[in-house]
Amino acid sequence: MKEFFLSDCGHHENKVITSTFVVISKQVKPKKTGEPYLALILGDRTGQLDAKMWDNVEDAIDAFEQDDFLKVKGLLNKYKNRFQITIHKLRRLSEAEIDFSDYLPKTTKDIGELWQTLATFVASFRDPHLKSLVEAFMADPEIAEAYRNAPAAKTLHHAYIGGLLDHVVSLFRSCDLLCRNYPQINRDLLLTGAFLHDIGKIHELTYNRSFSYTTRGQLLGHMIIELEMLQAKLAQFPDFPEELKILVEHLIISHHGEYEFGSPKLPMFPEALMLHYLDNLDSKMESMRAHFEREAASEGPWTGYNSSLSRPLLNSVKFLEKKRPVADSNATPRASASLPDAPILQGLESPVTETTSEAVPATTRQDKF
Repeated sequence: MKEFFLSDCGHHENKVITSTFVVISKQVKPKKTGEPYLALILGDRTGQLDAKMWDNVEDAIDAFEQDDFLKVKGLLNKYKNRFQITIHKLRRLSEAEIDFSDYLPKTTKDIGELWQTLATFVASFRDPHLKSLVEAFMADPEIAEAYRNAPAAKTLHHAYIGGLLDHVVSLFRSCDLLCRNYPQINRDLLLTGAFLHDIGKIHELTYNRSFSYTTRGQLLGHMIIELEMLQAKLAQFPDFPEELKILVEHLIISHHGEYEFGSPKLPMFPEALMLHYLDNLDSKMESMRAHFEREAASEGPWTGYNSSLSRPLLNSVKFLEKKRPVADSNATPRASASLPDAPILQGLESPVTETTSEAVPATTRQDKF
């Protein structure tokens, strides 16, 4: 069981840590001298970390590959306001040494309850064609199992087991709410688009060890895959209206909203436009939430740079929180402003770290690794 998670980095800055990670990315690059060094991205269920190995690289280059699990010892510090680790020593782990739940993030919500929420929404559809179509997808055991477990993205938003389902349930709720304010919207059509808009992610992404793209996903993308899945299901419904089929197809291929974001078409009717904006809003709100969670241990209200939003972020809760006055021994304690729950910090009492003053090159250490 891991004792150090990447969410703990703020408590171990400038210390030597020993922990285990999954290799998300592996590159061999040349130093200025021409000698090789390793540039890695390591991950666990709480985040990702840049890693460099400068010394004793020759023995390590062929010792592991991407998606392998490593035990790593190295110095944890910040570079350009982002944590990184300089690796002193590493070894590949066998699967017998691995608890897979330590490395893939997973929704904290109940999957069964989320799935039931979708089913309740679909049961409220008035259009019999759309209702039968979505229910056919949900009744397909292979699709249902994958839909309940797939992430919604590789890194940008809802990038965790159950993320696709979590994202779509959130979208259903937003769509349902907005339909009450815009009665001209076809609610069943909009919710069908929300259900199908990312369903191709179940084939586009792989998530056995880390989140990455399948060959099919890399070559086709989830929208093409979704159109194929739609055609296969519609074969069960020969009386499905052609006009309705075209609208559903447009919802799928236009939901990215802009050509520059990979959308083959711009949204051209109200439900398509609403789906794009609500999908975009939900993904960005989740990106912010996750970023604040990752940096919950930081003292100031400003976070580091968020690559998906291309900006640093201000935690408004921390910004508005007033400094607590010095407590009077006779005064009744005052309740402080509530803050979002920070991730549970694990292993802080265990000997996973050493101060930098004690760190020496890995080649001279005699302790067991």
